[in-house]
Amino acid sequence: MAAGATKAIGTAFANARTRVAAVLVRLGARPNHVTVAGFLITLVAAGCFVVGTGHHAPYERAVQGVAQSYWPLLAALFLILAGACDMLDGAVARLSGGGSAFGGVLDSTLDRFSDIAVYLGMCIHFAGIGNLTYATLAVVAMCNGYMISYVKARAEDFVDDCSVGYWLRGERCAGLVLASLCSHVPAWLWLQATTPLATVVRRLWHTHSKLREADGRTRRQSAPAAPPGIVLSILRGETPRGSAAYDLVSLITIGWFVAAPWVHPFFYGGSDPLRRILSPILAM
Repeated sequence: MAAGATKAIGTAFANARTRVAAVLVRLGARPNHVTVAGFLITLVAAGCFVVGTGHHAPYERAVQGVAQSYWPLLAALFLILAGACDMLDGAVARLSGGGSAFGGVLDSTLDRFSDIAVYLGMCIHFAGIGNLTYATLAVVAMCNGYMISYVKARAEDFVDDCSVGYWLRGERCAGLVLASLCSHVPAWLWLQATTPLATVVRRLWHTHSKLREADGRTRRQSAPAAPPGIVLSILRGETPRGSAAYDLVSLITIGWFVAAPWVHPFFYGGSDPLRRILSPILAM
């Protein structure tokens, strides 16, 4: 598959991560220390979301029913620090030789608790202001993240690797950081409550195909098929990091949560359509 611009960016980040990890090793840091530090920083970011998930930046035009503050931006800064720890713990383990099976379990467990904390903070914010729609979106977004991880963990009991689909944890974390930097978290919640289902389906289909191959029920091709074009790759859910298809999906994704509130103020999060729909039932 054709390489994209993100491949060079990823390589640069990997090189920088290795250099920083080498410094931490010389300072005596252990992988589990870095993992726990990242989790604690994430809790601070979650606290920022409790206060201001639905706020938008003071430098944008005022929107009726939506407060303005820098709380989402502050949350983004803490998420960046937490993400740095998340990238560094594995590198510290490799360079120091101090990695362990328990360290891997601890890392995965705290990743899940971090996701809970962040989206629970968002849910608390919207529940506190009485917005049923966005409190629900926060819960659904958290569940989608869990389903992506669950399908992978379960599938890899039977297949070698199931790290397919666009919405890997790194993409979910990076997207949240960018959305928070824009103070457009409500638009991000719409995205995360819907599109990650495509990654869940892609992983199920990948597992199904691999198991059929293992059972010998798939006819072998006499010659390798030509690589699909970018559009077809996206429709199939084949967007590996560093590919041109990955670049295009990333641009569309970023464009959505950056521009959607500017196109229509609905995506600033001030309205509550779900409450209007359910109000006859809730009033019973």
